[in-house]
Amino acid sequence: MAYITDYLYYENNGNSPIDKNWGSYQYVSLEDIVSNFMLMYQGNNEILNNIERYQVIFHAKRGIQELNYDAMKEIKILQLTLDGQIRFVLPQDYINYVRISLYEAGVLYPLTENIQTMWSDAYLQDNSAKILFDLEGNVLKPENSQVDLSRQEGGMQKLYLGDGPFHNQMGYCIDDCWYFERQMGDRFGLNTETANINPTFTINKSTGAIYFNSSMSGRSVVLEYVSDGMMNGDDSKISVNKMFEEYLYAYIRFSLLNSKIGVQEYIVNRARKDKSSLLRNAKLRLSNIHPGRLLMNMRGQDKWIK
Repeated sequence: MAYITDYLYYENNGNSPIDKNWGSYQYVSLEDIVSNFMLMYQGNNEILNNIERYQVIFHAKRGIQELNYDAMKEIKILQLTLDGQIRFVLPQDYINYVRISLYEAGVLYPLTENIQTMWSDAYLQDNSAKILFDLEGNVLKPENSQVDLSRQEGGMQKLYLGDGPFHNQMGYCIDDCWYFERQMGDRFGLNTETANINPTFTINKSTGAIYFNSSMSGRSVVLEYVSDGMMNGDDSKISVNKMFEEYLYAYIRFSLLNSKIGVQEYIVNRARKDKSSLLRNAKLRLSNIHPGRLLMNMRGQDKWIK
């Protein structure tokens, strides 16, 4: 971005919101990246020429997406209260979750992923178990499957990791109350895969939702996730940290050369090496390895273990 005055940076020239420009100088916008590339890296005296602006925009967006997937991983945080279906609809820029927590009484309780099935689709069937279709030949579906209803009503068995004689036994949690069947045998030893007393979740990427067990109904969930950096399709808001600016130029240059006819292979390979080395340098710069943090961690090596 262009240089701005201190008053514009701190107070936004008296306009609202005053925090509009806070931290903005460490980022460079997509528009500036495309304009700089068109001015400096293509032309009659450059390897690349006759390049259209839309081509540069396309590869610049792809480079920013790759950075968000692999290097930057700038975390977004979203808090929502669960509805009666006990699900959390994923944001449209969601790539992968970092942490999913239950927010209660000012404390975040990390949740663990449940590898067991907590959702499913279903088809309507008649008394003979034959699938029912509409007049156009499409299969009829209910609003909720039996698996979904069991999850919402607490009808699915779960592992109890609380106090008392039922610790490590399978039971039913209905309205935060646990019920157990008579056990034919006991589980010995801790199942570390599910060793968490907090509620669990499972993610269905095809439907774009996170599903929770019945004890989470009406409670607040905080989702920390990695975004694709595309700002919901608004090109004017897309930006990238300046540490990655030179890498983006190299990424665009390599992508254009790699798809261009008649370019010698050694030129393409040189562009590929430049891209890889600049990405590695940018990762090291943003690794944020601070001596103070290392010192605090190393202090624990001499503590007494009772």
